[in-house]
Amino acid sequence: MTTPPGDDAPFVTLHAAVVLLAAVLIGLTAGGLTFLGGSGAALSVLAGLAAAGASVPVLRGLIR
Repeated sequence: MTTPPGDDAPFVTLHAAVVLLAAVLIGLTAGGLTFLGGSGAALSVLAGLAAAGASVPVLRGLIR
């Protein structure tokens, strides 16, 4: 099978993939540490999501 011309753009750029992967790792770490600190599961998930969301703009500026 051949690809149609003009369909060469990647689905996600390398920069976006690195930023999102790093944000996921930061979120998992923050959520895990919150859970190990004695908070409930729901609060740990919220802490992880907040950390991941807050880290995206920072990582976007740092990783260039």
